Amino acid sequence: MKGFSRARLSCGCQLRFRDGVEGSPVAVIIDRKASGCRLSLHVQGLPVYDYREALRPSTRVLPPAEGEYEEEG
Repeated sequence: MKGFSRARLSCGCQLRFRDGVEGSPVAVIIDRKASGCRLSLHVQGLPVYDYREALRPSTRVLPPAEGEYEEEG
């Protein structure tokens, strides 16, 4: 990994970066939770998840698209 190894969020929590897993090249870990941080998602020692894979197009077979509708009259 090149670049930053640590960062601080506006809430005061400190992050650290490490090599990620397949599908996410970098893992972001809450290294130290700030005492004044009110976000329940920030848990010291746990990763902040990257939802990029959830935003990829579905691999499921979709029903065929219906044709255009014509108005009567």
